[in-house]
Amino acid sequence: MSYLLALDAGTGSVRAVVFDLQGNQIAVGQAEWKHLSVENVPGSMEFDLDTNWRLACQCIHQALERAHLSAADIQSVACCSMREGIVLYDRNGDAIWACANVDARASREVAELKEIHDYRFESEVYDVSGQTLALSAMPRLLWLAHHRPDIYRKAATITMISDWLAAKLSGELAVDPSNAGTTGMLDLFSRDWRPALLDMAGLRADILSPVKETGTVLGAVTREAASQCGLREGTPVVMGGGDVQLGCLGLGVVRAGQTAVLGGTFWQQVVNLPQVRTDPEMNIRVNPHVIPGMAQAESISFFTGLTMRWFRDAFCAEEKLIAERMGMDAYSLLEEMAARVPAGSHGVMPIFSDAMHFKQWYHAAPSFINLSIDPEKCNKATLFRALEENAAIVSACNLAQISHFSGVTFESLVFAGGGAKGALWSQILSDVTGLPVRVPEVKEATALGCAIAAGAGAGLYADMASTGEKLVRWSREFTPNPEHRELYDGMMQKWQAVYADQLGLVDSGLTTSMWQAPGLVRVVAP
Repeated sequence: MSYLLALDAGTGSVRAVVFDLQGNQIAVGQAEWKHLSVENVPGSMEFDLDTNWRLACQCIHQALERAHLSAADIQSVACCSMREGIVLYDRNGDAIWACANVDARASREVAELKEIHDYRFESEVYDVSGQTLALSAMPRLLWLAHHRPDIYRKAATITMISDWLAAKLSGELAVDPSNAGTTGMLDLFSRDWRPALLDMAGLRADILSPVKETGTVLGAVTREAASQCGLREGTPVVMGGGDVQLGCLGLGVVRAGQTAVLGGTFWQQVVNLPQVRTDPEMNIRVNPHVIPGMAQAESISFFTGLTMRWFRDAFCAEEKLIAERMGMDAYSLLEEMAARVPAGSHGVMPIFSDAMHFKQWYHAAPSFINLSIDPEKCNKATLFRALEENAAIVSACNLAQISHFSGVTFESLVFAGGGAKGALWSQILSDVTGLPVRVPEVKEATALGCAIAAGAGAGLYADMASTGEKLVRWSREFTPNPEHRELYDGMMQKWQAVYADQLGLVDSGLTTSMWQAPGLVRVVAP
């Protein structure tokens, strides 16, 4: 039998996942990693290249051992990663500096770039790339030019972290559009670099590496890499991509108009656009899909999964203990409790993530509004259900923004990730959006999408899109409860009004924003 290997570099860990050609997950090797904060550099999160390559190799060895496979059984390998993380190389092709996606050192540089051409520069960047400056690579490069000119002068090439892994395996440097698109330096329409943007920012434009589409062959595993990671020398190394876009491939979300909600630490609402375009109001991020010629509108709900974990750990010690004794997950127990709470959670409104406003992106102070002192109505079960309803409301607001500028009318949603494990949450999402919600069986959608790219590049699949549709398998489907639709529509309108008032408290300096984009300029009342 033939097998494929996906090497997946996430924010908190790296994984090597082995699949067979039918999309069955055979084995996983995983290691957690941490990003390095540089002393006296607030917000810095550097990526430890040497340590993290050793961890990646460790994961490959572990996955092969657990799958009881030899190196010769792996027919092809591809790499995917968190987006926004970048790697710089010298003229010899050796990596000299890297940062993770969570690196936020360049706030001052973001503000500086926004001031170029009287704030029109960011609009031009967005119109071309679908990105704003807050998460792009240009402010980080400018920070290096200001504070680490020794690194900046040596830099000869830039790639993303997925491309760094592929380069470690093959010795070849290139980027793919889906991940490089998040730098803000790649043209969304041509799927190639736009050097003029770097020129306008006062940055060097001679560091841009070749662009190769996901699913095309980059090279082959070198002798040195084979000795380190345990793969066979000569194994094809295929271009991978960004985690969200490859996750959509693994979910079969590959045709225009298809929509997915990915429920992890952050929630992404992703829509495949019928035509490549950006949002005139600059609320929504737009990225290249891994499917050539296709773009995706992407909105982000901040800290959704993290908020649930905070609630569990801060307030539900008793439920965690009971769940452990019962041999079940604490979230499952909390969902059972929340299912007995009426829809609407007795009017409780959580204030955490706002709907996405990419151009002016910040959040209110975390809080619960409209609590009751009746313990029968306001308790842990009620608050837990309110958090699930609020996550669905934010998703619905974001999808409405995407529909407004794109003209896409949604027929159904794919709901995947940790959030989709709960039947109650899936049903609430269906009720709030008014759409059928399908939940896939696959637990590793990103890694599966990466493996599909590896197989397509090696000629084992006809193409990525049809393979993604063929390999996805569905676990459950939820349909909207019509009795809840009017209730949730009213809740959404009230929540939007309350959230606007809560942002006013942040603007007045009375409360502290949960998060705001680097370099954001707001007028705060004295």
